Amino acid sequence: MPSRRHVLALLTAAPFAASCGTGNLPDPVAAWRAPGAGETDLRRFCLAHAILAPNPHNRQPWLIELSGENELVFFADLERLLPATDPFDRQIVLGCGAFLELFDLAARARGQRAEITLWPEGEPQPRLDARPAAHVRLVAADTPKDDLFDHILARRTNREAFVDRPVSDDTLTAIAEAALRPWQPASVGPTIAGAPVLALPPSPLRVDWTRTPDQLAALRSLAWNGFDTECHTPVAYQESVDLMRIGRAEIAQHRDGLVLDGPMIEFAKAIGLLNRRTLADVNNSFTRDGINAWRPLAEGAPTYAWMTSLANTRAAQIIAGRAYARFNLAATSQGLAMHPWSQTLQEYPEMASLYAEAERLTGAGESETVQMLVRIGYGESVPPAPRRGLSEHLQT
Repeated sequence: MPSRRHVLALLTAAPFAASCGTGNLPDPVAAWRAPGAGETDLRRFCLAHAILAPNPHNRQPWLIELSGENELVFFADLERLLPATDPFDRQIVLGCGAFLELFDLAARARGQRAEITLWPEGEPQPRLDARPAAHVRLVAADTPKDDLFDHILARRTNREAFVDRPVSDDTLTAIAEAALRPWQPASVGPTIAGAPVLALPPSPLRVDWTRTPDQLAALRSLAWNGFDTECHTPVAYQESVDLMRIGRAEIAQHRDGLVLDGPMIEFAKAIGLLNRRTLADVNNSFTRDGINAWRPLAEGAPTYAWMTSLANTRAAQIIAGRAYARFNLAATSQGLAMHPWSQTLQEYPEMASLYAEAERLTGAGESETVQMLVRIGYGESVPPAPRRGLSEHLQT
């Protein structure tokens, strides 16, 4: 029987290993290999890149209807929402924004531009519905390729520990400027808690990060408390458990969700130590140790960064998602690892006090919304997350 130390290691969500055999099941990471190769329809080339976008719980909540020769209609997949942890679908919409940004980056790499009309039939509130999120038309453009396109295949969400190495303000400023460039060049303005704020109004967004030891310590504690609170809120935690893909066969079958993979995973699953029942029991000693293994990741982060919007409309959420995709790509270009840690930004009752604390620590104004909180640092490279493939997103 494996030791507790071994089971602890397997519960820390080791990423999928592309070399694992899965028999006749689909290759979970095939979408990352030469996306769009051989496509004669530019929309399909762009979509093959867009499905590599970061998104909450790796739900990949995107549906596409191709129209005419150069247009498409984009929908959020209502079967892939997160009602417990994302009760107003805000995070799902951020993932839709990230998808649209990668689509546009791919179009620009081919001398086109994505002309995007958001919510053409109106913004759904307070939940998403069947109305389209965007109408997209490809148009010829003289705009040069954005260098961020070159980092799409290397971009990752890195859930591993980061090394003990500070990230310079110059580097953080550079990636923040890259994130905000399409909306307004970043500029340094007044300070919040001694830290300069990027992108002053009327920009729809600003980006900031921890710069003092006290602020960093407070956000490290906040991040862990948010994670711990979610794990001890049964309906919220069960949502994640239900999306756990345990072992290479499940990963290949679903090609989405949260991945648990590796030799110890297969062994623990085979002997009954690891399954959804044991994962759901937070009082199980192995599960409890697995949860606690995330604490040093939260408390050892070299820095936290956050993105704040002036509004919280659906359009503002799309823009924030587009900017986050750029932020992640720009971090990749600088050799940085990035990992969203936004439990405290989730709008369900058990998180309310920590949500208020997150607003205070990040200096959010009365009418502002903190859309993303991420830990940033230097880390080892990790494999890509599973993707379902372009055909899974196309409607006929």
